[in-house]
Amino acid sequence: MVSNKMNAQQLAYEYIQERMLDGTYQGGMKLVEERLADEVGVSRTPIREAIKRLEQEGLIKNKLIYSPTAQDLIYIYEMRIVLESFAAKRAAKNMTSEKIVELENTIKESRNLLKEGQSKKIYNANQHFHELIIDECQNPIMIERLEKAQTIFYLFSLRLDIYNRPNLIDEHEEIYKAIKNRDEELAGELMTKHLYKDMNFTLEVIGRNGQY
Repeated sequence: MVSNKMNAQQLAYEYIQERMLDGTYQGGMKLVEERLADEVGVSRTPIREAIKRLEQEGLIKNKLIYSPTAQDLIYIYEMRIVLESFAAKRAAKNMTSEKIVELENTIKESRNLLKEGQSKKIYNANQHFHELIIDECQNPIMIERLEKAQTIFYLFSLRLDIYNRPNLIDEHEEIYKAIKNRDEELAGELMTKHLYKDMNFTLEVIGRNGQY
């Protein structure tokens, strides 16, 4: 019985999350428990618990799909700049040779996707690049905060295609080389510059599209 309950909760959670990530459920949309229960084919209880879980992850607020404002994104970027710069320094000091190769592979994958004109798919390689570095901070609280931020950015990027910005992959390669060369200060400095450029580009796209 417990297993069935947990399966229903997980099913509801994955159903809602998937539709948020693929853009079916847009920012600001209100989630109606009865309608979702009919769509998923479960009772309202697992729907309610799935919504609570997504609220804890910062993706839903007051049963509305979270739609970050420009100021929200600035706050998130400021947090990322501090934490990911620290993580980049740790990565330069501690990252294993195997992980460094994996880091390089994300850059190769991004370049291939760019040649194929699949800029939105670059997000996954971009996310993996940052996750590999974030994991090196070896601080579960920092990792949890940054994982939430990454998911919010994914939702946002679906509308604005912010991963199609100039020099993004080149900047990743510079960070990768600093980590490979065990240059802690340079790795942290490059990550800071990279995220500031990300932030400025994102705000520029917002202004251009009149999103906020």
